[in-house]
Amino acid sequence: MKYYIIAGEASGDLHGSNLIKALLKKDTEAQVRCWGGDLMQTAGGELAKHYKTMAFMGFLEVIKNIPTIFKNISFCKEDITKFQPDVIIFIDFSGFNLRIAKWAKQQGFQTNYYISPQIWASRESRIHKIKRDIDHMYVILPFEQKFYAKHGFDVAFVGHPLLDAIASSEKVSNKAFRQKNNLHATKPIIALLPGSRKQEVQKMLSVMLSVTDNFSDYQFVIAGAPSLDADFYRLYLQENKVAFVTDQTYTLLQNAHAALVTSGTATLETALFKVPQVVCYKGNWISYQIAKRIITLKFISLVNLIMDKEVVKELIQSDLNTQNLKVELQKIIAGPARDQILNEYDILGKKLGGAGASEKAAALIVENV
Repeated sequence: MKYYIIAGEASGDLHGSNLIKALLKKDTEAQVRCWGGDLMQTAGGELAKHYKTMAFMGFLEVIKNIPTIFKNISFCKEDITKFQPDVIIFIDFSGFNLRIAKWAKQQGFQTNYYISPQIWASRESRIHKIKRDIDHMYVILPFEQKFYAKHGFDVAFVGHPLLDAIASSEKVSNKAFRQKNNLHATKPIIALLPGSRKQEVQKMLSVMLSVTDNFSDYQFVIAGAPSLDADFYRLYLQENKVAFVTDQTYTLLQNAHAALVTSGTATLETALFKVPQVVCYKGNWISYQIAKRIITLKFISLVNLIMDKEVVKELIQSDLNTQNLKVELQKIIAGPARDQILNEYDILGKKLGGAGASEKAAALIVENV
């Protein structure tokens, strides 16, 4: 069968790559064409467009790039029509994917959604579009199945694909990791995960770096995003005594003592690696003002959302400053706050439903075509 998969970010590329691998096991004759990244291409997908050309963060950034977005939508429709897939699989990236889903459903294509749009966080009314345009939904967060059931839409909970990605990641010893990246031989590592988009890194990384002088007994290491060139980080490295690694985020987390993490998928990844963290978020002022009026959640990090309580500290917008970050980082380096976070992480892992999300989703997709 022919599968057309659309992912628009680094996390989607990761989950899409594991889904492609699982589909190829279930369907040895599978042909996969995709929007994604290097991981999806390596897994066996024929790349139609790279996500690096599509990642825009915030309301203002989206508005400024509307011409590019509409060109991408037109190209996507043309490409699907030419490929004539048996099924289209959308991965997150809701602003783009729900537009394509409406058109695809009208054209008679089967539509599957893997990793639900976060309509439980904002614009819940989108449920009407999803019920109209999506044939099958596979969700990865334990509370999502109940959310959709409330709206009369039957979805399948397959577990979280990060469990599989982390379990299959290469294990590198602390010593080998330090030697490979010329890190200090003994100083505990504090990981800095400033995000995967240029705009968010620019907002977050300077604040994260502002506390490094207060923790001279620790080795700070920036995790470079695969979507950004190493040259982009050069200014930050020249002005601060920190290290930098790229395409080694999981290895960094395997060997980190604590972390400062931009809100997003990385907060859950950090938790699953059992690294105490402070969650950071600072956006464009206008975008933030709009967002806080339409997002109704108590928390922004996946860790706290899944646990339905504050497990990790969230510093948002004006609260994300040097003084607050210094205080919160000190708490998770040692002491009762650190121990409490680690205990909660154990419970979090059990809530996520165990391994095998990619295989479960692939089996259901093949079965439902």
